[in-house]
Amino acid sequence: MSNEQVIEAFSQILDQEGLDQALAFLNASVPLRYTAVNRYAGLLMKSVGFHDALGEGRPSFLSAIPLDKSLAQFIKPGTPFRTNDSSKDERLVAPIFERFIFSYHGTALVTPAGHSWGVICHYDFAPIALSDDAFEILELVAPIVASFAVDPHR
Repeated sequence: MSNEQVIEAFSQILDQEGLDQALAFLNASVPLRYTAVNRYAGLLMKSVGFHDALGEGRPSFLSAIPLDKSLAQFIKPGTPFRTNDSSKDERLVAPIFERFIFSYHGTALVTPAGHSWGVICHYDFAPIALSDDAFEILELVAPIVASFAVDPHR
């Protein structure tokens, strides 16, 4: 499937079935267990969309995470954050990240008005690589997700 076809299919699922099903569609083509959308809520990252490839659902501790304990803190508009193994990533020297050994690949969600709204990401509690092509898809759907998040009835 070409990137254009993936984007078209993603958009159709998002419009017809909602965010969680659209995230399931994205997750089906990556080796990482989770795909999520989280929004900024003051000093927290709140989960608003989630898919677990194993079907176990969102662990309760992932419903809301302090921003300073989330890898999302490193994502800025135009600056995604990617790590295949956080235990070996020199950017993550703080003790709060030592207990989590996982891969995380996220990009910013920016509203049509240009405001940072949150992040979309693939992640896993095991060190797993994500291809550049798969990450490119994540970045291509980010503006669609941001627009949907602001106005799901668009």
